[in-house]
Amino acid sequence: MESVKIGFIGCGGIAAVHRDRLVRRNDIELVGCCDILPEQAESFAARWRIPIFKDAVSLYDNARPHAVYISVPPFAHGALETEAAARGIHLFVEMPVALDLQTARAISAAIRKAKVLAMVGYCYRYCDLTQQAHRLLAGEVISLATGRFHCGMPEADWWRRREQSGGQIVEQTTHVIDLLLHLCGPVSEVHAMGAHGCMSKIKNFDVDESSVINLRLKTGAVASISSTCILNHPGSMSLEIATPRLCLALTNETLRVREDHKIVEYLNHTDMYEKESELFIHAVQQGKRGGIRSTYADAIKTLRVTLAANESIQTGLPVVL
Repeated sequence: MESVKIGFIGCGGIAAVHRDRLVRRNDIELVGCCDILPEQAESFAARWRIPIFKDAVSLYDNARPHAVYISVPPFAHGALETEAAARGIHLFVEMPVALDLQTARAISAAIRKAKVLAMVGYCYRYCDLTQQAHRLLAGEVISLATGRFHCGMPEADWWRRREQSGGQIVEQTTHVIDLLLHLCGPVSEVHAMGAHGCMSKIKNFDVDESSVINLRLKTGAVASISSTCILNHPGSMSLEIATPRLCLALTNETLRVREDHKIVEYLNHTDMYEKESELFIHAVQQGKRGGIRSTYADAIKTLRVTLAANESIQTGLPVVL
């Protein structure tokens, strides 16, 4: 196949992460980028002389990419994906895929109608530690899972606004929830609580600064996930899973497995961003979705759980899925 022509919609930090890995490949041509902030697009494009377009549609119609990376804030998803799909352009979409299920399902319908490939950037599915955990859990009966996403507050102004980011659960803790679904199975009930007060002096801050989510899985197992964005030091993300035979503790750097009196620790040797792009480009080249571990349908299931957590915080009631 000829070089895969790639476009970028959104030129922020995560887009640069993907760009820096794609430029190492000799089967890729970066044919265009656009961003609502012209200076951000210029900075993104300068070193590699990537053509800059005024908007996504002009990029689609003039650069004619085979695939696009859509790396925009949650509130911006919708027409970007449907317009690309209508032109037969394959999609790599950064998570979360939308702020509501109606938008996500409309995009999903456009993807199915156009029969294009779509991968969502749930990067932890592409870590070798996650694959190892998946193998170790095969045939196990999971009883309990506990997760966390603890960090400082992101600098982006849109992140602090619920109507633009959806809050920390939708925008960040979604990674932990996605791992939970991937490794432990679907969720049947969500009950969550949020905290406020520590960030009251931050301008335009109206999201939950901390939260706890309790979940019941369809297998009968239970899970609890805590989140906070108030830290003034480096945070962490993790998921621990307990079965009668073993316990796993998974982070982006290590997998710690305890069985009887033996503890084994595995170290990560995968650049998960490079791996997800490798599998996405291969899928585009082959026209087959076989290597895609995070489909758009998977992402909608994860979004549904995060939105249920927000609903539970607002109502004080459990949400049955």
